[in-house]
Amino acid sequence: MIRPLAGAALALAAGGAALTAVGGPAQAAAPAGKVDFAGTVALDNCSGSLVRGPRTADRDKALVLTNGHCLETGMPGAGEVIVDRPSTRTFTLLDPSGRRQLGTLRATRIEYATMTDTDVTVYRLSSTYADIRRKYGISALRLSPARPKAGTQIRVVSGYWKKIYSCKIDGFVHRMREADWTWKDSIRYTPECETIGGTSGSPIVDARSRQVVGVNNTGNESGERCTLNNPCEVGRDGRVTVRKGTNYGQQTYLLARCLGARSDVVLDARCALPRPAATR
Repeated sequence: MIRPLAGAALALAAGGAALTAVGGPAQAAAPAGKVDFAGTVALDNCSGSLVRGPRTADRDKALVLTNGHCLETGMPGAGEVIVDRPSTRTFTLLDPSGRRQLGTLRATRIEYATMTDTDVTVYRLSSTYADIRRKYGISALRLSPARPKAGTQIRVVSGYWKKIYSCKIDGFVHRMREADWTWKDSIRYTPECETIGGTSGSPIVDARSRQVVGVNNTGNESGERCTLNNPCEVGRDGRVTVRKGTNYGQQTYLLARCLGARSDVVLDARCALPRPAATR
């Protein structure tokens, strides 16, 4: 996984998700057209974004999107799905330039989190979308309900590092395996997106529509096969491919389609996200 930074709660998880400690200053941001840092947040160990779904109203409680492996209680196990768990985690809201901290947002619960099929955590905040726009002048990024296409120009926007990576969707991975986890239909980036530790949870933004199409989550660091920090690609025929230095994200259109009124993740028959074992 790419890598929440060392020292976070995730460092307690079996060699994992502290995954690679990163030091040194942030790099200069890549040119990013109209995409900026508005709607992005910094966590204590990861990146994230303020997001809303197609059916969200301004009066609804706002949501923050990051990775499942950025969860403050540790990485969910393979097959584990977490819903409606209390949380008081805080997030630093950035201004459009990324140079100024506008304020602190606070969660009231983990709405949904998993590392099965995808790598996502959704936090529900104490503030509504209208509250945040009124106080800070910031609107949430919209989750696209459409599956993106190969060749799409994207920006990976890291609130932790205040850096924007610019590249394209190179293609999609039928199955991607990393240690105990398997993800479906992952996004593979072209080489320009050299994401690093702390970029976990960054929104993947379609550069044209400015909608979120995915969430950044991993990369193969040393060329190992299907190990922690070294995901491998598994084709429909079962063939395994290792691409050292290649980075990846998880699509979010399924999440967008599962968001109902009042910002609830509705795990009904129409929702294709994994469900907790008791509700399957």
